[in-house]
Amino acid sequence: MSNEHLAGHGELDDSEYAEFMALAEGEGFEDGDFDLEAGQHVPLPVLAVVGRPNVGKSTLVNRFIGRREAVVEDKPGVTRDRVTYEATWNGRRFKVVDTGGWEIDVLGIDALVAAQAELGIETADAVLFVVDATVGATDTDEALIRLIRRAGKPTVLCANKVDGPSTEAEAAYLWSLGLGEPYPVSALHGRGSGDLLDAVMAALPEAPPQTFGTALGGPRRVALIGRPNVGKSSLLNRVAGEERVVVNEQAGTTRDPVDEMIELGGKTWKFVDTAGIRRRVHLTAGADFYASLRTSAALEKAEVAVVLVDASETLAEQDTRIISMAVEAGRAVVIAYNKWDQLDEERRYYLEREIEKDLVQVQWAPRVNVSAKTGRHMEKLVPAIETALAGWETRISTARLNAFLGELVAAHPHPVRGGKQPRILFGTQAGTRPPRFVLFASGFLEAGYRRFVERRLREEFGFVGTPISISVRVREKRKRK
Repeated sequence: MSNEHLAGHGELDDSEYAEFMALAEGEGFEDGDFDLEAGQHVPLPVLAVVGRPNVGKSTLVNRFIGRREAVVEDKPGVTRDRVTYEATWNGRRFKVVDTGGWEIDVLGIDALVAAQAELGIETADAVLFVVDATVGATDTDEALIRLIRRAGKPTVLCANKVDGPSTEAEAAYLWSLGLGEPYPVSALHGRGSGDLLDAVMAALPEAPPQTFGTALGGPRRVALIGRPNVGKSSLLNRVAGEERVVVNEQAGTTRDPVDEMIELGGKTWKFVDTAGIRRRVHLTAGADFYASLRTSAALEKAEVAVVLVDASETLAEQDTRIISMAVEAGRAVVIAYNKWDQLDEERRYYLEREIEKDLVQVQWAPRVNVSAKTGRHMEKLVPAIETALAGWETRISTARLNAFLGELVAAHPHPVRGGKQPRILFGTQAGTRPPRFVLFASGFLEAGYRRFVERRLREEFGFVGTPISISVRVREKRKRK
């Protein structure tokens, strides 16, 4: 990627570009990570990966995308939603959709998972049908093939778990399914995945080449986070206007973060539904443990975190910990009190007291009272997110900041400690997203005085919905000659 792509937007000059690339390399980013074409929404061909539970679909998807992103565990039914990832093969880009295991005549959450897999087939350009070669074709596989044939999509047959020449003979039996050549693959070890991807590319429509465009930006990224069962998936389905993710009374339904482009308030947003963060992540096991790790990663990639709180229950320590997690990650924060339709007057009174007592540190976060189930006040969500993002990106000129600091120090000097009175000499805003300030002082500033400075900064300049970082540099004492 050359700096010509960034110039012309008045964004970065040559020296800033070089500094940006050096910082990016230091953070572990590579050239390919800066896909400036993201703002153009080029429609990529879509491949749906389908099959029975536990045939290795998510392991295969991780192999395609080149990283362990889909949650994998050696038991059936780990994946539940349709989860989309972007992959590249031989310079061609495509989207791969990981689906939950499809089964015949199931009830409850398994029926919802199967419905999501069927939607995945309908919305894809081609289908990758995965069969466990060690088990062979089952009645469920035969039923799923009938479903795929009705959809009329080009289909590639993958015989997974072929770890050596002895299993290849078993894979050959799958010719009888009538889907053409079965490609013997070991998703776990990568054996045969190149030939499979070549066949997938032949089945998919032509993809746009991987080039870097001139458009900067892309949709703003919003992560929905909170405890299990507070209604994150219901909220995503409500704003998407369709049953995009599996919703069930059972806590911890979502496991993989689900991205969804949603048109709201005249803009496109990228909403990410995440797994509920449990009380003690290190004590959870298997899929739930990895789901919690993926939630942290999704928060790091987001720009604003919408923290969902169950308004019908007493605020838990877990809620405050999740809010702190978003603040420490340096994200803009909106607090959404969900299930508002279930509140009576008494609960509202106690909720206000709980907010005053437990959430005093985040009084600056915009608050919306919503009901994902009934759609109540959902129109207030986007203005709250926009307000938080505006605060997150606010920059104050150094001259204006120092005029403010001068008045502040004159009116409210730091208390005298040990016969000395430290004083703020001047300050500057070191960065935005979130706003970071560096104060240069004649001595150490106490934490209470720093909080006072932060409070006055908010009163003067707004900073609604964003954490503020204030660091102090103390002037070195000059040695006498």
